[in-house]
Order: sequence, then C-alpha cells, then structure tokens
Amino acid sequence: MREKTISPLVYGALSLLFCVLLGRLFYLQVISSETFGQISSQNSVRKIPVDASRGTIYDRNGVPIVENQPQYSVQVIPAEFDKSKIPQIARLLGVSEQFLHEKLKEAENYSRYAPTRILRDIRFEAFLRLEEHLWQLPGIDVVIENKRKYPRKDFRASHVLGYTKFISKQMLEKLPKDIYARDDIIGYAGLEKTYEDYLRGQRGYKLMIVNSLGKQVAEYEGGAQHIPAQRGGDLWLTIDASLQAVAESLLTATGKSGSIVALNPQSGEILAITSKPDYDPALLEGLTDAATWNTLIKDPKNPLFNRTTQTRYPPGSTYKMISAIAALEEKIITPSTVFGCSGHFKFGDKVFLCHGGKGHGGLDVTHAIQYSCNSYFYQLVLRVGLDRWAKYSAMFGFGEKTGLDIADEQTPPLPTREYFNKRYGAYKVGWHDGFLVNLGIGQGDIGATPIQMARYVAALANAGTLVQPHLLKAYRDRHTGEVKTPTFESKTLPISKSTFDIVRNGMRLCVSDGTGRAAQIDSIEVAGKTGTAQNPHGEDHAWFIGFAPYHNPTIAVCVLVENAGFGGQVAAPIAGKVMAYYLKHLKPSSRPATDVADIPR
Repeated sequence: MREKTISPLVYGALSLLFCVLLGRLFYLQVISSETFGQISSQNSVRKIPVDASRGTIYDRNGVPIVENQPQYSVQVIPAEFDKSKIPQIARLLGVSEQFLHEKLKEAENYSRYAPTRILRDIRFEAFLRLEEHLWQLPGIDVVIENKRKYPRKDFRASHVLGYTKFISKQMLEKLPKDIYARDDIIGYAGLEKTYEDYLRGQRGYKLMIVNSLGKQVAEYEGGAQHIPAQRGGDLWLTIDASLQAVAESLLTATGKSGSIVALNPQSGEILAITSKPDYDPALLEGLTDAATWNTLIKDPKNPLFNRTTQTRYPPGSTYKMISAIAALEEKIITPSTVFGCSGHFKFGDKVFLCHGGKGHGGLDVTHAIQYSCNSYFYQLVLRVGLDRWAKYSAMFGFGEKTGLDIADEQTPPLPTREYFNKRYGAYKVGWHDGFLVNLGIGQGDIGATPIQMARYVAALANAGTLVQPHLLKAYRDRHTGEVKTPTFESKTLPISKSTFDIVRNGMRLCVSDGTGRAAQIDSIEVAGKTGTAQNPHGEDHAWFIGFAPYHNPTIAVCVLVENAGFGGQVAAPIAGKVMAYYLKHLKPSSRPATDVADIPR
C-alpha cells in the first residue's frame, strides 16, 4: 500500500504560517510588552480620579449663597472605545453623531488611555438611559461631578462672586501640573478666582477592578488603597444677604446702570455691593455655549462690566470735601472764612456757573458743603493749588487701587502736575489754572470708581482712618479645618480732628437741610454729600456718599446711577433706604466686625 506524502508546497505554507505566528508572538511579548502591559493593567486594576467639591460660600450670618449640586457627565477612554457605537450613544443622549465624532477626536488628541469628558451636565433621564446600556459600550462611563448652585433668588452678586470654568488643555499648560488636571474646575472671575486656593479641594483616587469592557466591578483590596478627596475650604463673606437683596432691588428699580457700595467704615467690611446691569452666574458656570457668550458680550448694556471697580466717572460735588480739607489743614482758610457767590464765577474769558446761575451769597466752608456751592469751591481750589489738591487726593486713596479682593479692579489716574504736563504739554502752554477750577468741583480730568468713593466716605465717617474695603470675613482651612480671620490694611491719615469735625458737620447739614435731604432717616442723624457729574454724552450721572449714625457711624454708602440727573433727587433716596434698612431692620450686632464666634467649627 502506497503511503501518502505531504507536498513541499504544504510544508512551505505551514512553515510560513508558523513564522508569522512566531513573529507576532515576539512583537506582542517583547516589542510591545510595555504598551500592552499598560493596557492590560488598566483592564484589571485602574486608578480612578475622585473629584473634590469646592467650598461653600456663606454671607456674614452663615446664609449659603454659593453651594454645590451634582451633575452627570459622560467620559470616554479612546483606546477602549468602539466607534461603531457612536450612533447608539447619540440616540441615548439626544446629540448628533457629528458632535460625538468631534468630541472623540479631541479626547484622542489629549490621550488615548486617559478618561476624558465628552459631554457634561446631561439630563437625569439621559443618564438613566445611558446607564442601562453601559454594558454594551466599552470605554464609556458616566461620572458624577459638582457644579455651582446659587440658592438665593433675590439677588445675584455676579460681579462679586464670579464663576468657575473647566480647565482646557491650553489652560492646563500654564497651571501647576501637580495641582490641576484637564477637566478640573477653576475659579475664573470674582471671589471664585481670588480665593481659588481656599475654595478648591484636593483630588482623590480609588483603585478599582475593571472587566474586559472597562467597567468597574469591585474595589481593589476592598478599598484599602483609596486616597479620599479633600473638600475645599468654606468662605464667610462680609456681605449681609438681606441688605444685598435690598441694594440690588433699589438699583434695578431705577432702570439705569450703576453701582451701590455699603461698608462698615470702622473695619472696611463690605455689607452690600452691586453693579447693574449684571448677569446670571449660572450661565457662565463650567462650560458656556457660544450662543450664550455672544449674547452677553454683544449686549449694549454690557452686563459683564463691573461698574463698581472699573468705571471712570467724575465724582462731581462729592469731591468738594478734598479741597475743604486741604485748605483747612494748610491754613489757607479758617472755619469762618467767607467767599461770595453771585451764581457766576469768571476766570479768564470763561464764566463758570453755580447751580444754574443762582447765587448763594456769602458762605463759609461748612455751609458751602451744606448747599454744595460751586462758586465757593472754584475760589477755594485756586488758593489751594494743584499740588496740594493732588497731595490730599492721594491721601484718600485716589489714583490707586483700594485693594478690594476682586481681581478686576482698575483705577483712573490722579491728575497731578506730571499728569497734565504729559497729557497736554507744559504749564501755561498746554494747560492752565482753568483746569484746576474744574477739579475743585470734581469735574474735568478727575475720575473715580464707586469703590474708591466708598473708601473715601468711610474715612470721612471714621474721621481719619483709610480702611481697605474687603469681602472676606473668615475662611475654613481645608487642611486643618480651623476657621481663620484674615487681616486687612488700614492707615491713619495725617489730618486733624478739628478739620474732620468741620467737614463732617457740613455733610450733616447737607442731609438735614441741604441738597441731600432725600437721604434722611427718621430718628437717625445722617451725614452725606450729593454730586451731579456732568456728562457731555447725555444725562448727568447721579452720586451720593453718606454715613450714619452721625456720631458713631456703622455704615457708609456710595451710590452711583448713570445718566439719571441730580444726585440729590436720584442717588440720595437710594442711599437713605439702604442705610435705613441696615440700621432699623437688621439691627447689627455690637460685637466686633472680626468676631467669628458664630461660625460653626
């Protein structure tokens, strides 16, 4: 019987197949051992980051004004993801396939093996649908994150609180790699940005056993190797939530843009601070769609602009006390020095009016403040001179930032001799003393922000201490849990008590029987000063600064209402209502402003 033989062709084919298999085995076990070892380890035990929630922000009385709430986000590990599942995921989430393709490409460009968010803040119904089908979707997972929540519906304080954003790949390149990772949340504006180091938590990790589909099935070693996330520290602000709501409602009721600042003149603690128009901070929280962002930046009312810290408007007659203080301190006048007012003041070939040409007759400095006599201060500032006027302006902080703990503060320059020479040319060639006449009544080149004016009136209220306005009352250290009280600067002005007594008395008379009568409060003595800033582009801007009670001030207020007319008619009554609410309805505690005894440990 003849034996069957295997042909050389078959032997050759088998040998070739064996060589291919052997080569592939060598490639997998030797050449690609590191890459596939990494994938293999990820498919068995995986290090899962655990996001830390940010600290809560409270008002001065422990009322929460920024909290956290959960949101559901979808993440992908590109190396484990089956792209044929994109149509199914699109149906489950109610998004387009094109959108998912783009997000997957972004994730691949970042890392094929790192989990990357592709969709944030999905609806709970979509979360349930996706959760039900996760076993069919390798490389896809749903994670629970935190987003900011604003429980108060009676105010926004958006320019103060600011908002947070997800860190992009581009942002991450500029941040410390040992602290931040892509898809982390970071404070991007306002207090969220200023106190980012306090508010942010510290990410944790857990080791999980995952199956071949990348799904978590159990804790590795029973969770013994987990590193828990550390929650961010809480903040207690100086703001009173109820007073903040009142201030915002009063400004909104005018239908105008503007700002209100109320603070404790003894400590610099901000009690209420608002800029209108504003925006809903929830719209900018986390990830903002292009349509929402374009609507905000194209709004002609500019709601993103913080009028409290970024404006540059002439302070008008509210600035007259600077000239009065300079003249009294430099012995240029005495309290009884009288200047006449006919309603017109002529300087060179130009005539400057006082209240529409109506004269006040002869006035001393106290009554010039009471009735806001322009003619008196035209004459006074010329005697004071630019250099001394600028010296006392600088004492009260004009020309510099106040140090308010919000990052966007800007300051108009202080008009000095150097300023005028640089802008207009040499004295008596490019500029002359006529410029100084305008400065005497807070017009011309002098500009101020409401926060600067609030610090100025606080120094008048406390008779000589320039405080640093601030919003942080206390914070909880996220490492130790200890509640700490920060310190803020203040300085004593080299101005005599007698000078402050004269100026403050003029402000008291201004409210009791002068241009500021609309700021009066029943049974409480108020001092203040009105201002109407000339505006060549439209209606004048209305100012009022004041404080109460007169003999022991616990609140000082600055009100600016744009394009609203006379300060005595528009701004003064708003200031009076803010002070009245604080003094009569809130009944502020007699404890020191830095006392944090009621803050829970």
